[in-house]
Amino acid sequence: MRTTFHFLLITLLLAGRAGAAEQQRQVQDKSPKTDVAALLKIQHDVQKLLPKVRPALVAIQTGGGTASGVIISADGLLLTAAHVPNGPGKDMRVILEDGTVTTAKSLGLDKTTDAALARLKDRGKPWPFVNLSREVAKAQPGEWCFALGHPGGFDKARGPVLRVGKIIKQTANSLHSDCVLMGGDSGGPLFNFDGEVIGIHSQIWEGRDQNVHVSMAPFLRSWEAMQKSQVIKTWGIGAGGYLGVATVMNDSLDLEVADVIEGSPALKAGIRAGDVILSVNGDAMTDQQQFSATVRSRAAGDTLKLKLRTHGKERDVSVQLAQKPQEEGQ
Repeated sequence: MRTTFHFLLITLLLAGRAGAAEQQRQVQDKSPKTDVAALLKIQHDVQKLLPKVRPALVAIQTGGGTASGVIISADGLLLTAAHVPNGPGKDMRVILEDGTVTTAKSLGLDKTTDAALARLKDRGKPWPFVNLSREVAKAQPGEWCFALGHPGGFDKARGPVLRVGKIIKQTANSLHSDCVLMGGDSGGPLFNFDGEVIGIHSQIWEGRDQNVHVSMAPFLRSWEAMQKSQVIKTWGIGAGGYLGVATVMNDSLDLEVADVIEGSPALKAGIRAGDVILSVNGDAMTDQQQFSATVRSRAAGDTLKLKLRTHGKERDVSVQLAQKPQEEGQ
């Protein structure tokens, strides 16, 4: 078993190295290549950390689907992705590493960044847990990281699945890595090499560089509100302009309108919760960050042409951005 683990880990690392080398060739990066000694050290570090962090990983079953999560306190606070419970007060079936089944109730969530907090049912003794990183800025491109999760659901014989890679990109609320994610990983943890959670798996794509994790920034920023089971929404606001929608990545990984503010340009244009946003001004929309950036780049008075899909039918909508109301915040 140990030999198999060594082989798997070295294979993953060399695959990551090959991908990194290809990127280096494309940009003519002359920085030194990772050598075998460095890879062996990474393998040693991961092997040392894995037994410490793995007991805090959980599998989640809710709504007929499977996902993952991670325990971050002895009293059972749990981080996952917002699209897993999709609302506060939801009961979720949780499976621990040893196969023990318990329940958790979702607390608050941030539908825009896909961050969610839940609490495990009290069991009368401390839960295994890991620490989260409070130094968000340290998760910079080029840093090594590793992902854990339960792709395909809980499998006691197989155990959790490990992916080792590097951070590729950092945004205000997310991290992109080349740790390849699969269905069932959503809500699982991304770790730094101090064994701290730096991200929660959010969006799963086919490309090696398109694996998106919620960073700790939204969790730390909205901690008290999420503990109070509040739903946090960040409205689409342009550079002086105002649209008035909150979006969420749904179970099909479509960009879906979660809510529309009363009296907003979006509402007046006929945009409603449940609409899927396909494109803006002809540009396909694939995630929340892209949509927010597109809206932010426009000023009050500018017109956005949105292609929407509702109940399988597509339609075009034109929206003129307005001035942001003084009373509206995030």
